[in-house]
Amino acid sequence: MKEVKEPEQKPSPPKKPLIFYYCVALIVLMLLNALFFPSVLERQVYEVPYSQFLTMVDNDQVSQVALDEDSREIIFIGTDENGREGYYKTGVWPDDGQRLLNQLREDPDIVFTAEIPTQANPILSFLVSWILPIFFFLLIGQLLSRFMVKRMGGMPGGMGNAMTFGKANAKIYVEEASTGVSFADVAGQDEAKDALMEVVDFLHNPQKYAEIGAKLPKGVLLVGPPGTGKTLLAKAVAGEAKVPFFSISGSEFVEMFVGMGAAKVRDLFKQAGEKAPCIVFIDEIDAIGKKRDTGGYGGNDEREQTLNQLLAEMDGFDSSKGVVLLAATNRPESLDPALMRPGRFDRRVRVELPDLQGRVAILKVHGKHVHIDGDVDWDAIARATAGASGAELANIVNEGALRAVRQGRKTVTQADLEESVETVIAGAQRKNAVISPEEKKLVSYHEVGHALVAALQTHSAPVTKITIIPRTSGALGYTMQVDQGERNLMSRAELINKIATFTGGRAAEELIFGPDNVTTGASNDIEQATKLARAMITRYGMTEQFDMVALETVQNQYLGGDTSLTCSAETAAEIDKQVVATVKAAHQKALALLKDHQDQLHRLAGYLLEKETITGEEFMSLLEEK
Repeated sequence: MKEVKEPEQKPSPPKKPLIFYYCVALIVLMLLNALFFPSVLERQVYEVPYSQFLTMVDNDQVSQVALDEDSREIIFIGTDENGREGYYKTGVWPDDGQRLLNQLREDPDIVFTAEIPTQANPILSFLVSWILPIFFFLLIGQLLSRFMVKRMGGMPGGMGNAMTFGKANAKIYVEEASTGVSFADVAGQDEAKDALMEVVDFLHNPQKYAEIGAKLPKGVLLVGPPGTGKTLLAKAVAGEAKVPFFSISGSEFVEMFVGMGAAKVRDLFKQAGEKAPCIVFIDEIDAIGKKRDTGGYGGNDEREQTLNQLLAEMDGFDSSKGVVLLAATNRPESLDPALMRPGRFDRRVRVELPDLQGRVAILKVHGKHVHIDGDVDWDAIARATAGASGAELANIVNEGALRAVRQGRKTVTQADLEESVETVIAGAQRKNAVISPEEKKLVSYHEVGHALVAALQTHSAPVTKITIIPRTSGALGYTMQVDQGERNLMSRAELINKIATFTGGRAAEELIFGPDNVTTGASNDIEQATKLARAMITRYGMTEQFDMVALETVQNQYLGGDTSLTCSAETAAEIDKQVVATVKAAHQKALALLKDHQDQLHRLAGYLLEKETITGEEFMSLLEEK
C-alpha cells in the first residue's frame, strides 16, 4: 500500500490583525484627550465684563496689562478668588478706557507689557497633545509585542518554539571577526597541537591531500580532564585555519519537544555546508552522544533522535569540501559506539594534564598578561603544582596578581605565586582563627611527625614547607612535599613509604600525648592512606595473594576516577583484611621511626611552635644538627 501523508498543519493566524487593536486603543486615547485633558501648551483666555476688570483692579488682582490697538481690547493677567493666575480680556474699550489706562500706568503694582499674551503655537500644541502620545503609544505597543513574541518562542501567532525549533543557536566566528586565538596561545599540549596541525594544513592546502587520495578526518574528538584546554584548542584551530568557526554546546540541542534537537542538528550542518570550508565545534558532546540504552522503556526519545540525526549528518557531508567537526568531552567512555567508529570521529586527540615542562610553559603564557617580577622561578612553581590543569595554573597566576594588589605592589613576586599555590591547595589563611595553646602544640607535633617520617625514609619527596597556620579548607596545618622532577611511576616501596608518611601525624600524637589523647586531625590522612593501600591491592597487583588480578575498575577517569569492585563478596572481605594489614604495618613503621628520633621530634616541634612556618631548608638543617 502507498503511504499517504497527512497534510502539514499550519498555525492558524490570529482572528483579528494587530492593527485592529492599535486602532481601537488610538480612538480611546483621542476621546480621552479631547474630553478630559486640555492641551498642555495652550493658554486659555477668559473673557470678562469691563466691570469685573475694574473690580479686579480695585482688589489688586491685576498684575500685567496689554493693549490691542487693532481689536480695541484690554488683555490682562490676573488672579481669581482662589489665587490662581489666568489670562483675561475685557472686550471693546469704553469711552473712558484710555483715561483709565493712563491712571493704571501710574500704579506701581501693575506692569504694562509691550506684547499681548497670546496662545501657544498651534502646530507645536498639536504635536505635543496628539502626535507625541500616539508615538509613545505605538512604541510601547511594539515593545510589548516583541516581548510577548519572545516569551512565546519567536512566533507572533503564538506557536512559539513549535515553529522555530529548526534554528541552531551556534556562535559563528567568521574570518573577519575570528576567534582571536592561535596555537601560540596554547601551551603544554604539544602532542595535541601536532595532531590538529594536520587539520589546519588540509584546510590551507586541500589539493596536496587530494593528489595522493587522502581524505580529511570527518571528526576529531578532544578528550581529557576539565580545564586542560579542549575548547581553547578548537578555537586555535579555527584561528590558524582562518575559516568560519561554528561553536555550540551539546546541551543546546536538548529541548522539551521531540524533534527539536534533530532539527537543530540539520540546521547547523546546513549552515556549515553553506560556509564551507569551516569548522563545527560541539562542546560537551556527551549531552547528546550517550550510548543508546533503552532499558525497557522504548528508544523513541528526544536525545536518541538527536543522536540519530547527528550520525546521519556526519555520514552525509563530504569532507572534501572542508567541513571539519570538532567535539570535546570529559566522558569518552559514555559515548555511543556508532559515534566513535571510523568515518565519523576518525581521530581521538587526548588533551591530558600537563607535565613539568608543560606547566612551566602554561605559567609563562599566563604570566605575559600580568606584571611579573624579574626573579620569579617558574620551575619552582611548576614543581609545586603537580597534577594541576591549565585552568588551575591560570587561576594561580591570577591569585598571585590579586595578592600583589592587596599589598599595594605593582609587580607579582615569587612569594605571591607561592602563596597562591597554597591558597588553591589548602585555602586562604585564617588570620583571625583562635586556637588554644594545647591544640597548637598538638598540631605542631602532628605536622612534624609527617615531615620527620618522610625525611627518615628513602624514596620520599623532600619536605619544602611546614606550617601550623589554619586554612579556610579546615586544615589547622599542613606539610608540603615537592618532587624535584616529574614522576610518572611509583614502586611498591615508595607507596608503602607514602602510606607511612600519611600515618606519621597520628603516630606522633600517640607517642607524645598517649593513645587516649589522639584527635580527629588525622581524618584526611586516614582517608588518603586507605585509598592508596586499596589501590595497591585491587589495581596495581602489589600483593602475593591476589597477584596480577584486577579487582577494581575505574569509571569516569577524567572526572574524579570513581572505582567499583569487580569481585565476589568473599574476595571483597579478604581485600579489606589486606588493606587493614598494609596500613597497620605502615603505622607501626612510622611509630618506630619517631621513637628512634624522639629528640629531633621535640626540637623540631618546639621550633615550629615558635615560628609557625618553617621552610624545607630550615627543617633539614635542624634535623641534621647533633
